[in-house]
Amino acid sequence: MTVSFADRANAIRALSMDAVEAANSGHPGMPMGMADVATVLFSDYLKYDPADPAWPDRDRFVLSAGHGSMLIYSLLHLTGYARPTIDDIKAFRQVGSPCAGHPENFELPGVECTTGPLGQGLAMAVGMAIAERHLNAVHGDDLVDHRTWVIAGDGCLMEGINHEAIGLAGHLKLGRMIVLWDDNDITIDGKVSLSSSEDVPARYAATGWHVVECDGHDEASIRAAFDAAIADDRPSLVRCRTVIGKGAPNKGGTSKVHGSPLGADEVAAARAALGWNHPPFMVPDDIRAAWLEAGRRGAQPHAQWQQRLAASDKAQGFAASGAPCDPAVLDGYIADLLANPVKVATRKASEMALEVINAAVPATIGGSADLTGSNNTLTKGMGALNAQDYAGRYVYYGIREFGMAAAMNGMALHGGVIPYGGTFLVFSDYCRGAIRLSALQNARVVYVMTHDSIGLGEDGPTHQPIEHLQSLRMIPNLDVYRPCDTVETAEAWALALARTDGPSLLALSRQNLPQLRTEAGMMSARGGYRLRTAGAARKVVLIATGSEVEIAVGVRDRLEAQGIGADVVSMNCTARFDAQEAAYRDDILPPDADVLRVSIEAGTTFGWERYTMVQGMRFGIDRFGASGPAEDVYAKFGLTPDAIATKIQERLKA
Repeated sequence: MTVSFADRANAIRALSMDAVEAANSGHPGMPMGMADVATVLFSDYLKYDPADPAWPDRDRFVLSAGHGSMLIYSLLHLTGYARPTIDDIKAFRQVGSPCAGHPENFELPGVECTTGPLGQGLAMAVGMAIAERHLNAVHGDDLVDHRTWVIAGDGCLMEGINHEAIGLAGHLKLGRMIVLWDDNDITIDGKVSLSSSEDVPARYAATGWHVVECDGHDEASIRAAFDAAIADDRPSLVRCRTVIGKGAPNKGGTSKVHGSPLGADEVAAARAALGWNHPPFMVPDDIRAAWLEAGRRGAQPHAQWQQRLAASDKAQGFAASGAPCDPAVLDGYIADLLANPVKVATRKASEMALEVINAAVPATIGGSADLTGSNNTLTKGMGALNAQDYAGRYVYYGIREFGMAAAMNGMALHGGVIPYGGTFLVFSDYCRGAIRLSALQNARVVYVMTHDSIGLGEDGPTHQPIEHLQSLRMIPNLDVYRPCDTVETAEAWALALARTDGPSLLALSRQNLPQLRTEAGMMSARGGYRLRTAGAARKVVLIATGSEVEIAVGVRDRLEAQGIGADVVSMNCTARFDAQEAAYRDDILPPDADVLRVSIEAGTTFGWERYTMVQGMRFGIDRFGASGPAEDVYAKFGLTPDAIATKIQERLKA
């Protein structure tokens, strides 16, 4: 007997409501409402191969409405991916199951990115579409020619990041990006009209998008809309008018199916309404076979792509674009710095390192949120990546910090490129949601955050970071570097590029800093190391970062002149230092009770007791900053060698 379209879509609905019911937790409404749209997409439009989820030229599918995670889990299972198995789905939202409450890219091949924080999936998809167009311009249609598809809900379109993301996509004319809007008119609180009355299609059209709509439960209407989107050279929004919880006769179309199980009675009623007379988690063989056949549809284009790759004279360059970066790319540059020290701001030192990196590593794509001249992120010969030239390597993101950070996540997850982007450190607050997802998703993104302290001077408290460094260091899997000079800055870049399992953030100074490093060796790899060793008997260990390392060296000189031995430890990355073996950490920060540990950082002192211990001293700023020349602001807060040395001597005497 022929398997109908409705049978295939209802398999998604059944698995979704069964899994949510078993977990007594989850969102059955969206998967049930978008099952028809997803069936058309995965059966006849999406280019993918379950036998090789990492095929570079596959279409990217992003479930931006990540709360409806059972939609993607059902599709992956039905189309023949190795996982999730039916047992994985039965364990939905349970510890140990890859079917987490929201899709996580590190749990299941086929999940392109981690979604759930609404709007970020769509914004990451913009980055994926940028990467596709760039790699297509570099390697040609034979090797790179795919689309980026997104399913997004009303929440994704309401979030502020949506404004940033669609504006960038429209400006860049990313015609290979298609967003399928689940227009079901429901949020958790109830009808969308409770909170919104905007004309969403008009907003998208105003930013340069093509807009088309369909009946999200009519196969022919869905196909017609998809065909129209594919034919247009602009990014497309497909308005899919759907009923949330389609098939649930009493709760469908209401917020009762958004965020909670249907309940046993409604599940039974839905089974009857759908004509799905099968036990929970059971998909009949003929329906399963039809879905598996849909999954095998990508095998032939995949094989043809492999043949084109093997015959291409660009194959080597294509493979290299996805390879790890060799940190030795900066060895010669660092050796020259050691031989010829320079005094520059670390933001300038970053630019100097990038001149070398970008010339040697064609996979890098830089950018800035409208602060290119301040972040020093543009190097010679990069060229703008824009709608006229996707082969360019520099993205002008405009004043879109959050959108930039999310797009860089998408680029990194797409593969083939290494994104970095800049803004002021204080504006990391705008990026924070995306930075957190960089870390959670193990995405190789490099954040270039300049103007990292009160050292930026006259712009004052609104622009002077205080709490930012420590709050960023608290994010798991994020390496935060605050280099003290040109050498440490180059080392931070080398380590960030060599890393493939997570993001890095460089906090860089506006003011010029002397080059304090004169010894070779990748010392920054340890996170913290002894920059200066006590001459007299060690009584003090000075722990500093960034621009305050210069101050610490000045303090040391004053203490040594008084016969007080003092080490200077440059703690450029606390996460790396914490990962060192105990013997190394104890050598750098001796546990001796008679050695006073002192931290110096032009930011909050919160958290530094971890290294100074409670009885140590912590010099920083536990209030907002002040406007004025940098040296005057440092003096106001007592962050000078004389002021700190005096207080240390007073403590030692006491």
